[in-house]
Amino acid sequence: MHIRRHVLRLSFIFLFFIGCLLAFSVKLVLIQVFKSSHLAALAEKQHNHIVDIEPVRGTIYDRNLRPLALNVPVYSLFANPKAMSKDDKLKAIKHLSGLLNLDAGFLQERLNKNKYFIWIKRKLSLEMVEQIKDFHINGMGFREESRRYYPNGNLSAHIIGFAGTDNEGLEGLELFFDKDLKGRPGRATILRDARQRELLMEDDFAPPQNGFHLVLTIDETIQFIAERALEKAFEKHHADGATIILMDTRTGEILALANRPTYNPGDVLSSAIENRTNRAISYILEPGSVFKIVTATAALEEGVFNEGDKIFCENGEYRVANHILHDHHPHGTLTFREVFELSSNIGVTKIAQKLGAAVIYQYAQKFHFGEKTGIDLLGEVGGMLKHPSVWSKTSIGAIPIGQEVTTTPLQLVCAMAAIANNGVYMRPFVVKYVKDHHDQMIKAYSPQIVDRVMSEATAKRVTEILAGVVETGTGKLARIDGIRVAGKTGTAQKVVNGTYSHSQFFATFVGFAPADNPRVAAVIVVDDPHPDHFGGTVSGPVFKEVVENTLKYLEASGSDLTEEAFLSTR
Repeated sequence: MHIRRHVLRLSFIFLFFIGCLLAFSVKLVLIQVFKSSHLAALAEKQHNHIVDIEPVRGTIYDRNLRPLALNVPVYSLFANPKAMSKDDKLKAIKHLSGLLNLDAGFLQERLNKNKYFIWIKRKLSLEMVEQIKDFHINGMGFREESRRYYPNGNLSAHIIGFAGTDNEGLEGLELFFDKDLKGRPGRATILRDARQRELLMEDDFAPPQNGFHLVLTIDETIQFIAERALEKAFEKHHADGATIILMDTRTGEILALANRPTYNPGDVLSSAIENRTNRAISYILEPGSVFKIVTATAALEEGVFNEGDKIFCENGEYRVANHILHDHHPHGTLTFREVFELSSNIGVTKIAQKLGAAVIYQYAQKFHFGEKTGIDLLGEVGGMLKHPSVWSKTSIGAIPIGQEVTTTPLQLVCAMAAIANNGVYMRPFVVKYVKDHHDQMIKAYSPQIVDRVMSEATAKRVTEILAGVVETGTGKLARIDGIRVAGKTGTAQKVVNGTYSHSQFFATFVGFAPADNPRVAAVIVVDDPHPDHFGGTVSGPVFKEVVENTLKYLEASGSDLTEEAFLSTR
């Protein structure tokens, strides 16, 4: 009986092991035959981690190779939720939600994902990285990346634009030249152990291709001079906005461009959208008396008037169809030259009536009003120039004095620069060339002649009239000691709710210097200044300060801007 009981036990144990063996065999077959691909892929996923290697975004330099936008190394925080215990996750939520300014619920949702890799926060400061390391949270680590850095804050903000978290261009030159700047990411396969610790890099490695660099026409010093003066005027006159542009009259190179209000490209989220709008190319305005350069040019080029011809200005009141036109100050008889120096609306209208609508329109087109300049910046608008076929009976008394036509500040400075450049209209541009990390030039952008607006002789005659505007006319506050300035003032009523306002204006001055050998043209537009609102009193002094300091800087630095590039276009 005792022996039989032992035999039964041995038989039971034997059968049990046989059953386990069969079960293990079936399981092994299932694993090796039916699930091998899945498990192999899972093992490879756990132990082989493919990493994208971020390229270094190209630097944006001013014309003297001073950096305006560059990349700096930073660290980004990631987590491996599969390697984290419940306590690790609670510890992370407790310490990081406040430090990283992340909602605790959001952080918990991220850490509960069934993944080996998730981003927690990108582009952290070194100080914050050290604080996080002090918490010693398992399952978290850092990956080195780079962040776009703008060393001059808001200087040149509307030219440069900004890049996003992943170093993709989102505005300005950062967006327009994004393909050149961003480069191509690389790729590497990293081997990890069972605890997901990175061990070594395998042979599957493709290095990143870093982005190219941009070299601009902008001069950092001139940009600073312009922005400082614009900021003072913007605050002094309690304006809604303001714009300044400086251009090399001979080449079309933009030396400075700024707007107010502005923003910091390194802290975009703290600024309003309208602050990021490039008013210089995206906002339109009626130019007012600045547009009178079209009538002056047409009259002289067509040989219909000479500088000494007399025009009776009706003592300040003149009927055009059913509209009474006024001068700011009543005038009797003025010479052709005095009509423009004193900015007589009536005198200009009488000249335009003799020329005819078709001629005024033809010369406005020659100055390229109503069309985009083609500058290498995004967001440019063309403005409006009506064809004579749709002019009303009063248009001949409105368009020649800068009403019923819209333009951008950039179009105004390009038109004035054409007069300074002996009648030749140049295409404006802000990028001189693109180069690689070995200083090899990839692309170069040369000055480009667009059109001849007038003869050289007419350009010199118009220049003398514009010099008279500053010497004895409405632009006296733009005078620079020892340097002749040519320019034109403009005070345009803003259109509010479809009608001209009597309390809101655009104050404009556009000119160039030196008048006898032009180097720099500039436009200043101040939107709704108070209490003064005239172009000569609001914008004229800004022109004086900026152009005077710019010419002194160029003389002190021995710079002739781009004379060689200019000569190559002739």
